[in-house]
Amino acid sequence: MSTQGIEGLLFETHNWGKTVAFWQGLGYVLELETGHNSGRLRHPSGGPYIFVAERPSTQPLKVVPAVAVKDAAQFAPPHSATVIHPFEPQHWPGLEMLLADPDGRELGVHAPLPAKHGKARRG
Repeated sequence: MSTQGIEGLLFETHNWGKTVAFWQGLGYVLELETGHNSGRLRHPSGGPYIFVAERPSTQPLKVVPAVAVKDAAQFAPPHSATVIHPFEPQHWPGLEMLLADPDGRELGVHAPLPAKHGKARRG
């Protein structure tokens, strides 16, 4: 199964407030705040969402793109990928698989929860 393309980008930060203000200054609108220094922003013109998550100052920061798939059970990662972790339920709600490309960069693969878990919402 093919992906539906990049749906979002995770930007880790050491300062939630300053990073959100930066993206808002570029026209993004905060649409979801988790209450623990993370949240999702979208641009009114469309395109991938930006998810900002604060990390401890001792932790190196990453940018992790996320692609969407319609069905986790039908998705097979490319042979050149390393599976860091298989699909696991997340808090947004949905499933996420974490892959590494041949150079070690991370990529999230997002899928809706199976129907037995109730209605799922992407992103």
